[in-house]
Amino acid sequence: MLRIDLGSAGSYCDRLSRRSFLQLGVAGMASVGLPRLLRAKQESASGGLPGNPTSVVLIWLDGGPSHMDLYDLKPEAPEQYRGLWKPIPTAVPGFEVSELFPLQAAHTDKFSIVRSLHHDTGDHFAGAHRILTTKDQGVSGANTTGKFPSLGSIAAREVGPRKPGVPAYASVPVASSVGLNPGYFGGNLLGMQYDPYQPGGDPNAPSYAVSDLNLLPGLSIDRLEDRRSLRQRLDDACRNREALSEAANVDRFTEQAFDFVTGPAAREAFDINREDPRLRDRYGRHSWGQSTLLARRLVEAGTTFVTVHLGGWDHHWDLKTGMEHYLPMVDSAVSALFEDLHQRGLLDTTLVMLCGEFSRTPRMNDGGNGGPPMSMGTPGRDHWGHAMFCLLGGGGLKGGQLVGSTDRLGMYPHDRPVTPSNLHATIYHVLGIDPNLQLLDQLGRPMPVLEDPEPIRELI
Repeated sequence: MLRIDLGSAGSYCDRLSRRSFLQLGVAGMASVGLPRLLRAKQESASGGLPGNPTSVVLIWLDGGPSHMDLYDLKPEAPEQYRGLWKPIPTAVPGFEVSELFPLQAAHTDKFSIVRSLHHDTGDHFAGAHRILTTKDQGVSGANTTGKFPSLGSIAAREVGPRKPGVPAYASVPVASSVGLNPGYFGGNLLGMQYDPYQPGGDPNAPSYAVSDLNLLPGLSIDRLEDRRSLRQRLDDACRNREALSEAANVDRFTEQAFDFVTGPAAREAFDINREDPRLRDRYGRHSWGQSTLLARRLVEAGTTFVTVHLGGWDHHWDLKTGMEHYLPMVDSAVSALFEDLHQRGLLDTTLVMLCGEFSRTPRMNDGGNGGPPMSMGTPGRDHWGHAMFCLLGGGGLKGGQLVGSTDRLGMYPHDRPVTPSNLHATIYHVLGIDPNLQLLDQLGRPMPVLEDPEPIRELI
């Protein structure tokens, strides 16, 4: 077996680590169900859209940010609803954001906000699964196992990397949804070969480097080339006519893994120290800002789908302290990303998304968490999936748009309700993936990836 060590990123639910995946993958880069999945891909691709050289950066606010405090403020609502901050005008008339987002306010012509997204669950696990996969499938806090491949995993399978030598799908610095890794960011039904690559570490650290990009001690590039050549000859001798097309797909996985480990593209993409210090300052000298900058480096290098993990949004109490700490960091990272992509000519080919698994209750609680009012600090907001936001910009979508609205208290969509399925269909449109794609379930039955393949037309 050809063994390439990419390090360990922790065990998954099937008890195989990232290191185990590449040991298995380079030997065959396939799971038991791969031939069936390849056939399903071929069938669904027959009605597909032409490929576009586009990529996606999903900035994931893990824990659920409040729409009422970020992009859908209600200054005329009663005090217990409207929150602590005021909306401010932006570059687009009528498009307001929180006063804690002064940098983004200058770039609202580059992105749009969906204000009427909903999935109607206040369960962290159910919400994350629905946003990242569009599916319910009984996932909840009592049954947390991922049941369906994530949006990024499907993009990796259907599109692959835009350029050789980099992962098709990566999560910076980690892939985590509600504490699960890779959780609902994983390939799940498709197999762990479609899990995101996770570099780990802190991109803001002075000596940041991706330690996974190494060979086993004693295994040089020359020896690796010799072993690959030997394995190729043995594989060629074993193939028969019926297996040729499937073997070619297996070879694609093998070549991608080999190029990733041995080539310079990934090492250069992850070398954030190549960036101008002044640009790094604009993103923010914190893990969130530098992770977002690293995502830009990855899509520029050819990665198709990158998630950026920004956790800690479960503010049941002391909302004031949390928002005043987190929102300026989001502001610097998001505004710098749009400005940077625009200046590099990458905005039309890079879709930026910002969302979490759900929102927070429009009505604030008393800050007591079951104890005396204010005993846990300032009031907070609890779980809410009936109205939430998603920021979308770049990738050829229209900027400066407000899609849908919520009622006067911010509780429910007032018009133009949008579902996770509509959201995914919009991203499929950007990536050139057929929204009528079907996968095979565990019993070999075809199932649609999207229950509603209609994209958000206002943005197209």
